Amino acid sequence: MQTSFATAVVRNFLGHSPAWYKLVVVLCLLLNVLVLFTAGTTATSWLVVAEFIGALAMALKCYPLQPGGLLAIQAILLNLTDVRSVYNEVLNGLPVILLMVFMVSAIYFLRELLLVMFTHLLLKVHRHWVLSLLFCLLSALLSAFLDALTVIAVVSTVTLGFYAVYHKVASGKGHDEPLHDLTADHAVPVLHHQDLNAFRGFLRGLVMHAAIGSALGGVTTQVGEPQNLLIAKQAGWNFTQFFVGVAPVSLSVLAVGIATCVLVERLRWFGYGQELPERVRQVLTDYAAIHAARRTPRERASLAVQATVALIMVLALGFHWAEVGLIGMLIIVLATAFTGVTDEQRLGQAFQVSLPFTALLVVFFGIVAVIHDQHLFEPVIQSALSFTGRAQLGMFYAATGVLSAVSDNVFVATIYISEIKAALLEGSITQPQFEQLAVAINVGTNIPSVATPNGQAAFLFLLTSALAPLIRLSYGRMLWMALPYTIVLSVTGLLATMYLL
Repeated sequence: MQTSFATAVVRNFLGHSPAWYKLVVVLCLLLNVLVLFTAGTTATSWLVVAEFIGALAMALKCYPLQPGGLLAIQAILLNLTDVRSVYNEVLNGLPVILLMVFMVSAIYFLRELLLVMFTHLLLKVHRHWVLSLLFCLLSALLSAFLDALTVIAVVSTVTLGFYAVYHKVASGKGHDEPLHDLTADHAVPVLHHQDLNAFRGFLRGLVMHAAIGSALGGVTTQVGEPQNLLIAKQAGWNFTQFFVGVAPVSLSVLAVGIATCVLVERLRWFGYGQELPERVRQVLTDYAAIHAARRTPRERASLAVQATVALIMVLALGFHWAEVGLIGMLIIVLATAFTGVTDEQRLGQAFQVSLPFTALLVVFFGIVAVIHDQHLFEPVIQSALSFTGRAQLGMFYAATGVLSAVSDNVFVATIYISEIKAALLEGSITQPQFEQLAVAINVGTNIPSVATPNGQAAFLFLLTSALAPLIRLSYGRMLWMALPYTIVLSVTGLLATMYLL
């Protein structure tokens, strides 16, 4: 009986993930204990951070919540942090959590409108590099006034809709099955495998251009990213002052980013340049025509309501009537109340998309608490402050960039802006020097962090979304596709920070 019970426990632990992956998790947990007693807390803390990044890298094999959660629990048990510190990090990240729970869920109720709009754009623009450029520019424009995570949630919803339409037709399911029932990756007839793989490559390129675009636009204004608001508050800048102060760097990076988008598409580098297969285009065209012809007055009224609610959302986010998450709650209420969605089960479907990632965010804040409590970044900060002039600006940009690529860019910005604010109050640096360093921190936490999905919540959401496994967007592939942008944008940002400020 005991053997049977033990076997059942092991099988439950292994679950559907590869046995070797779970074995690696167990070995990592044992290694952490060994390192703690041989090398101390600092080495163990860095090891935990590296292991968490490894868990993210294997997101397609096992959702990072379980291995990351085990690491966070062990960190508390090993006294690398405590539950109070984790709770404080969660409180600091509450706006992002509210955004995930409500705003990302709200996008679900606007999906029909978004699919109609972007399908029209997709079918009208036949040159792939032009379409990619439009996705990048549109994402950048929206991210300058909305939250980047909201923009990526929109792009993810639209892309998932494109995939579902083709996959439904290719697998012989007809034209009447609801889109949200088609997100599972069912078998496709052999005839369609080549088209499906090409279509996946096409969609991967679009979402990656959009993700990079969200970073390019997010850095330009004080409302583009959460840390921008924090930096603007510490510097005492309003919307215009922030834009003008950051413009020498942000606009330079934007221009180079646009050129990079066109270049990688035209040259078909790093997995970009995949054309939309003609048979797929025909399927989407036929689907759009059939559904436009079959659209009932009630469905047209629903689209009109969604368009109105979307306009309210843009205005509310643009003028910051409230926290982004609370605006998301407003959108959910309006979009459901006036389209007849009053059943609890239908409402619950929207939250199925956002809640797993919300749980992962809480685990992530636990890892951030380890970084905070063990002061892992302090040596880097002190080293950067020891430089002067342009070298100091370059060091702050590089330090915040590297740390943001492996940690949370909001956390990194919080630590660095607090340190230079304290240096200003102590008289160690001047006001003009403080403002230049604030710009360096803002750009450093926004641009180089595109290198990995760890640095920005929008990238992490994309990696762990339902879309990623469908279009085969793994951690490694995201790193590879982001690489040209990472190199070009990071170097441009560094040079602009050192010589244009």
